Amino acid sequence: MPVTKAPGADDGSGILLRRVHKTALGFAFGVTVGVGLFLLTAAHVAVPGQGPTLVVLNQYFAGYDVTWRGAFVGLAWGFTVGFVVGWLLAFVHNFTMSFWVFIIRTKDDISRTRNFLDHI
Repeated sequence: MPVTKAPGADDGSGILLRRVHKTALGFAFGVTVGVGLFLLTAAHVAVPGQGPTLVVLNQYFAGYDVTWRGAFVGLAWGFTVGFVVGWLLAFVHNFTMSFWVFIIRTKDDISRTRNFLDHI
């Protein structure tokens, strides 16, 4: 995992900014959402009439229904949607942190060269 030193890291403050691995976070979100949807559907199939109404999910996930087959379809759709959400979350985090470091470094460079002409 790439580690970027913050501008103040040279003075001994020890500030490090870590980038989030997009694929790893996407996989973690995907597995969590997929398995969660599978277990929710399996519980609803095992004990009908209990819990939330899951039939509405077929409006969002093609092929989904409250059956064992639908539980596996929900697992696939849940993994896909969770992966995309996790990947995008990591992307936005990395972009935001990189932009923040860019702004801080730019301000530091400007403050160092502000009185450049006074020293000539």
